[in-house]
Amino acid sequence: MFKEIIISIQAFAKAHALVKKHRLWKWIFIPGIIYMILFIVSMIFLWNTHSSVIAWFNTTTGIQSWLEKQNSKLLNFALAFGEFIVGVILLMIYFSFYKFLWLIVGSPIFSILSEKTESILEGREFPFSMAQMLKDIARGVKLALRNLFWQSIYSLTILIIAFIPLVGWAAPILGLLVESYFFGFSMLDYSCERHKLSPSQSINFINRHKGLAVGNGMVFYVLHLIPVLGWLVAPAYSVIAATISLYNAPDISNDQPQASINILQQQSSK
Repeated sequence: MFKEIIISIQAFAKAHALVKKHRLWKWIFIPGIIYMILFIVSMIFLWNTHSSVIAWFNTTTGIQSWLEKQNSKLLNFALAFGEFIVGVILLMIYFSFYKFLWLIVGSPIFSILSEKTESILEGREFPFSMAQMLKDIARGVKLALRNLFWQSIYSLTILIIAFIPLVGWAAPILGLLVESYFFGFSMLDYSCERHKLSPSQSINFINRHKGLAVGNGMVFYVLHLIPVLGWLVAPAYSVIAATISLYNAPDISNDQPQASINILQQQSSK
């Protein structure tokens, strides 16, 4: 798994080189600008509301009044740090809903960009089909909703863990891994779908290569630490990198269903 994470991370550098060489900037900046605007608006809203949720919880449970009676600096610090941890988890949960909404809205662009990336890697064109694109969109929405459901289950479990003293401090790391996996899953599925893997086959395939999904999602989130530029390139670069990573993973072509029709052949020699 660790090796696949490294492969997935390295794929972002190769994605940048591919974008520059083949002048794919319009595929990067047009969806990137839309994503950045929506991201800024949603983060402002989420930041202004998550503190209200924490305050409501403290008031409802009586923790705040109990701490005031204890008058303990250590307990106050523990509460403040715990609130920070819970706040991070809440922001992750909120962002995951926004992220899946964006995946649904941006599915047509991401599907085309993934196909364009593979056509460059293989040196051949894929015939365009409106009917196929509509199927791709429907499949993307279906899997996005499926992933949203399971990620919500995991995220709520992690949120509960976040309220446990000391143990809850590990919650943000667990949350990041879960977020990264489900986002990377969506990026990898565009290639799986193009090569005729059914949703269940795609799920099984990606589950056997979790490292590729986790690595892709991790870089996607790290890019958000770079204001403006990171927000612009994060979505499109993730799609391109996911497609490339499947071509650089060793022996991956031996781990595919027969129905994949030689999907994701290794192209490391190119």
